[in-house]
Amino acid sequence: ALVVPLESEPFMITRQMEESNVLERTWVEITRPYPDTGDAIQQLVTSLKEFGLDTKNVGYERNSYFFPAYQQDRIHTSFKAGRLMDCFGIVEQGRLRKSPYEIDVMRRAARATQAGMQAGLAAAQVGATENDVAAEIARGMFTAGGEYPAVMPYVTSGPRTMIGHATWEGRELQSGDAVFLEVGGCYRRYHTAMMRTALLHDMTPAMEHAQERMTTALSELKAVLRPGITVSDADSIVRTIISDNHVGAELVTRAGYSIGIAFPPSWDEGYILSLMPGGNTVLDEGMTFHVIPWMWGVEGTRTVGISDTIRITETGCESFFDLKEDFTINATGEAEGAEPLGLRAV
Repeated sequence: ALVVPLESEPFMITRQMEESNVLERTWVEITRPYPDTGDAIQQLVTSLKEFGLDTKNVGYERNSYFFPAYQQDRIHTSFKAGRLMDCFGIVEQGRLRKSPYEIDVMRRAARATQAGMQAGLAAAQVGATENDVAAEIARGMFTAGGEYPAVMPYVTSGPRTMIGHATWEGRELQSGDAVFLEVGGCYRRYHTAMMRTALLHDMTPAMEHAQERMTTALSELKAVLRPGITVSDADSIVRTIISDNHVGAELVTRAGYSIGIAFPPSWDEGYILSLMPGGNTVLDEGMTFHVIPWMWGVEGTRTVGISDTIRITETGCESFFDLKEDFTINATGEAEGAEPLGLRAV
């Protein structure tokens, strides 16, 4: 727990083994660690009393990933003199608009995202496995300066593309497959994300139509994204274009979500703000979104995706990437414009 008093310095309650992270990697100087034989909740309550906060109104993040109901019950039982109040959302509202410094950090993350995606598309060859592709994505991200992401890349091929949020499972890539990749690169815990698709066959009318729908959705959305439009306006543009298809595909999710700083289990900030129907939140300069006009169930058997991470500027929007959006065609076993990786057939 990080405790932030109104009129004094913050202090951290953490396992003794992890105290070094607080001292080395943050500007917080006051810690109250507990040993493995200790009790985190009791240490928190004791520290609140030590700093004179045990009789105060204390806000806590009731919706935190890492503060389960069992532990919340325990602190309510132990914290008797003061009053606990749910304050979830205070920090999150400050996270929606990224500062210029944060945007620069996200640009570093974007370099890792793009390098990982390029490596994955090049590796998506007939005879390679999904594991080979995932390994190349990881190599690309990390050698480009990326750090461990909140979620490792999603890598699916053939019929496995219909499994939501699946990742590599050893399947050998076969001629005729579509390979769906979603990569979230990370730098200093900030993320950018990107979907792309490789085809291990020549372009077909169905795939050409799917590609056109997704690139059109991105193009038309980015043409109008600017401060002042609502999240539902943005969702409607994407949803209308993707729904207007003749290959049986659907957009089965929201059209995008806020993205930024994150730890596992997820890189997205969609619980703070999403591009989805019914929302009336107005976009503002500095907001950043992963826009996802993907198509689930092309001709009933395959999922494909093309996505972008964008930031809202003073007058419009701007992508973090410059990688081509069209499908990569690896029908002959070589990625278009890529150097051979020497992958062995498995």
